Amino acid sequence: MAGKFRVIDPQIKADAIAEVKNQGMPVSQAAIKYGVDPRTIYGWLKKELAGADTERNLILENNRLKKENEQLYNMLGRATVELKRSKS
Repeated sequence: MAGKFRVIDPQIKADAIAEVKNQGMPVSQAAIKYGVDPRTIYGWLKKELAGADTERNLILENNRLKKENEQLYNMLGRATVELKRSKS
């Protein structure tokens, strides 16, 4: 028999995650309190962590690209100055 699927109110999801992460409530206790399977809460937590890793990686990549752009602009500026000097 296939499992039963139901839509869970986003507020319940947010509250359950917050209590587990911020208040240290055990997942099993949050599952009972919010009427969901503990595996569901673990899934939510896993997705949230994956999202945090993705966001962190995007921030790091963005910072790397900003530095690279700055270096390229500096190189371009020097090349432009040298080109102007060579024409003089």
